[in-house]
Amino acid sequence: MRVLLGVAVAVLALDIISKTIVVATLSDRPAVHLLGNLLMFTESRNPGAAFSIGGPSETILFTAIAVGVIIFIVRSARRIHSLAWAVALGLLLGGAMGNLTDRIFRSPGPFRGWVVDWIQVPHWPVFNLADSSIVCGGVLMVLIAARGHQIDGKAQALDSQPGPERPRQEHPSGGGRG
Repeated sequence: MRVLLGVAVAVLALDIISKTIVVATLSDRPAVHLLGNLLMFTESRNPGAAFSIGGPSETILFTAIAVGVIIFIVRSARRIHSLAWAVALGLLLGGAMGNLTDRIFRSPGPFRGWVVDWIQVPHWPVFNLADSSIVCGGVLMVLIAARGHQIDGKAQALDSQPGPERPRQEHPSGGGRG
């Protein structure tokens, strides 16, 4: 639980600090180009979900989803006995809290606020550290699950692993399955 919360707090802090700097230095300014046009920093406000999905009319829905995700992760935290799952869910929790913080405290009003996005790469919507954390946490969860690691720290049972067919086992009565 400490790892999950540590990762979540670190992500939240970095997200809040980065957005504060961006709003203070990049508002009403042209994009800052780094590495040519490969990476740009620009201040953008997003009423939708990650990567500008949705719009202002769905902001309250995305707020409710973020609250639900946060509650689910916090309630599940006691069952986590895997370092990898703790890191993955910490990334997801920190990212959800980062964007939820914007939704609560930024204009146009509580639970309707627009998220500050600021990282832009070619052919991709503008995003922020919270969005990146959510995506990285999600990818990590898929990789962990694909390797058969469960949230409780146990490996997936051998019976559910793909492999050669096993011979039929006899029932205790001596008869085969039939």
